Amino acid sequence: MAECTDPQCSAIKPCEEDQATGSPTEKCQFFPEKNQRTTSSIMFFQGLNAITEFCDSKSHNEEAPNMQNKMCKSKSVWEVIEQSKDFKASVPMSGSVPPSTTFTYLQGGNRIVCLVLDTAQRKDRLRQAAELFILQIIETGSQLGIVQFNSAATTLQELTTIKDDATRTALTKRLPNLASGGTSICSGIRKAFEEFKKQNPQINGNEIVLLTDGEDGTVGSCVNEVQTSGTIVHTIALGPSAAKELETMSNITGGLQFSATDSLDSNGLIDAFAGISSRDGNTTNQALQLESAGKSTPSKDWLNGTVPIDRTVGNDTFFVVTWQADQPTISVFSPTGIDHSASFAVDVDLKVSRLKIPGTAKAGDWRYHIYNVNSAAQTLTMTVTSRAANANDPPVTVNAHMNADSADAKSPIKVYAEVSKGYLPVLGQQSQLLSKVTQIIKSFGCADAIKNDGVYSGYFINFSGNGRYSLKVKVQGGESVTRLSDRKGTRAYYNPGYYVDGKIEKNPDKPPVPEEDLQTDLGNFTRTTTGGVFVVTGSPPGAQPPVFPPCQITDLDANIKDEKVFLKWTAPGGNMDQGTAAKYEIRMSTTYQDLKDQFDNATVVNTSNVAPQEAGNMESFSFKPEDITIENGTIIYFAARAVGSSSLMADVSNIAQGQMVLPYIPAVPDPNPNPNPGTSEGTGGINITTLVLAITCSIAGICIIASISMCIVKKTQRRRIAPAV
Repeated sequence: MAECTDPQCSAIKPCEEDQATGSPTEKCQFFPEKNQRTTSSIMFFQGLNAITEFCDSKSHNEEAPNMQNKMCKSKSVWEVIEQSKDFKASVPMSGSVPPSTTFTYLQGGNRIVCLVLDTAQRKDRLRQAAELFILQIIETGSQLGIVQFNSAATTLQELTTIKDDATRTALTKRLPNLASGGTSICSGIRKAFEEFKKQNPQINGNEIVLLTDGEDGTVGSCVNEVQTSGTIVHTIALGPSAAKELETMSNITGGLQFSATDSLDSNGLIDAFAGISSRDGNTTNQALQLESAGKSTPSKDWLNGTVPIDRTVGNDTFFVVTWQADQPTISVFSPTGIDHSASFAVDVDLKVSRLKIPGTAKAGDWRYHIYNVNSAAQTLTMTVTSRAANANDPPVTVNAHMNADSADAKSPIKVYAEVSKGYLPVLGQQSQLLSKVTQIIKSFGCADAIKNDGVYSGYFINFSGNGRYSLKVKVQGGESVTRLSDRKGTRAYYNPGYYVDGKIEKNPDKPPVPEEDLQTDLGNFTRTTTGGVFVVTGSPPGAQPPVFPPCQITDLDANIKDEKVFLKWTAPGGNMDQGTAAKYEIRMSTTYQDLKDQFDNATVVNTSNVAPQEAGNMESFSFKPEDITIENGTIIYFAARAVGSSSLMADVSNIAQGQMVLPYIPAVPDPNPNPNPGTSEGTGGINITTLVLAITCSIAGICIIASISMCIVKKTQRRRIAPAV
């Protein structure tokens, strides 16, 4: 540990100490010796050549307050690796030398996509959604083909390069017009393969968008063929009767999964097509969905909304309105009040109206008003998409996924939404999780695993029965609230240099991130994206949604000051991350292992005066331990769990440790130090303690003699003046 005296660290000096804690100041740096004997763990320090191993159960420090222990329940890296399916399925190397590595270079190109559409669909709904994909979603320069199938397959359009709006419009004319019965999914897939191979026998990386609503007992016959082809298959299941193998097909090919209901008051099919953008990493070329709204609107009533178009998007901005019966009255106003209503292109037969904003849409809040002129209620929907305003400035994007693709109605599904701008996370937004089956909306409640990383998580627990559930995530950012952040704590350890033969070999400085780049005010923005599909089984008919225990507390924090303990954590819900917990159970111990292994036997903290708050709020609690003496250096470990309204208990939280550190008072040096401690100069070597005792005893003796003498004198005087008898 040393402090550099110059930028090159050509000279060092001892670390200065913090006057409050006695710890080294922030200027102090740790320079490891270059020649090391330690061999682990590579998860912590990749910069030392001697470290070549992961830690195991014997070498792992499970008490260290690091991310490995937090995320992996205090298990070592090797313990985690050994539990993985990939490791268990692998075969150990037969020799000491690993096999040679083969690298395959793949060059990226424009997308090649084929729509494979089941013509047993409702014609209008299929065309509405597919037109949105052709006109707004698929990127310019891509190639697109169209295949329809029922009991057999037919090519409607060979692969065509999308060059401009005219090409897109011409492709929409080739969409299916007639609905017919029968379902042969494999026929449609094989026809798409034929179209791909007409251009190039190598079809690896090509994409199929497969839409179907029918069951097909023969779909299993082409699963292996699809897997070996290297083609990516995105599946859209419409309704509860779609073939169960669809999820398998998208899983084995790395495709996306979507599910839409048969309900006419849902725009799930449009959402599905809107979610199939390019995944080449170039977000400036992707179409982003800003708005997806729809409802059954009563007669002579309105569907109103506001869509903020932020400064990162604005090119190729579309407002798309669909209706169920009669064409409504539509108004769209820019932030400056310009009315774009007259610019809508209307397709009365298809029941869709589309507005394209020329150039780059002005940043700000756009308002829309849709009036139902029909004499009865009808479903009205609004979808808004846009692309990046600047090819050199990445837009705000949202990616969503789930922790599982199936559930037994007894396990909640956890959903993650990553909000970022380029590679930087976006902070401060409000996320909502929407279920396209039950129309349940909730905010993300429980604590994030990692603070300020732009990834927000929540639980879906409102199972309404067995079947497919498709989720979408809506993210809203407020003015002067949203900002960017550096991904602190998620990168490899930065090593400032090495200590070699008494000198510092300094490494290049870590590139700083300008603060102004992190504090960019993104303004109002909104994004909507799909969160995937999962299948629920095991739910009894007519059963109510299950009740779960509160979610686990994962951010318990402890501090000790002035003999008092201060705890804080994010409040869980009474039912996972929804509602309010009934009470908290907090326990403590001076031994980490005892608290971890025997939580129920640890010392109970009195929490009777703690009233739990609603999920997502920050809880704080302080108390003075009665059975533990707190002194300098005392370490106490704490863990907690919440109890739900149904008396179900959550899992035990992370273990937080608090340590008592008294203010550091450095010794004040004597300006005239005695070269012979314990003696006094000029005393001839007489012990200073002995001398002090002798003087003290002499003074005491003198005082005693003086007191006795005064008493004798007073008694003599009394005898002289006493009266005669």
